[in-house]
Amino acid sequence: MLKVADYMTPNPVTISPSNSLRTAMQMMESGGFRRLPVVEGGKLVGIITDRDIRLAVNSPLVLRDKWYDSYLLDHVDVEACMTPDPVTVSPSTPLVEAARILRERKFSGLPVIDGPRVVGIITVTDMLGCLINLLEEGERRSK
Repeated sequence: MLKVADYMTPNPVTISPSNSLRTAMQMMESGGFRRLPVVEGGKLVGIITDRDIRLAVNSPLVLRDKWYDSYLLDHVDVEACMTPDPVTVSPSTPLVEAARILRERKFSGLPVIDGPRVVGIITVTDMLGCLINLLEEGERRSK
């Protein structure tokens, strides 16, 4: 049986709740990912996504000058916009269970924890990698 550990991205980049939204945005952009587990004192306390940052800065209800967006990025902490106590899985969680959580909750990724420590992240992209491997394996067997 496939487990989360088989397809997760190990040792993901994390961020502190006291970091600014700009720091989170820059970390995501430079790393090419869309979410960061939020860790404090070695323990997962939340998750922040690129969507959380966009919603905080680009409210369609408020018209304002561009300088204000920059101010928000520099002065609002990750903690103000993160999802606290996110749904998690463990490395030993069956991969199919993680896929069901992603689909049913419409999440794009789940932190993987072992005790209080973040040890990985499993994303829809990781799941697509698994699907591709399974389909290719099926094609090889049918030849």
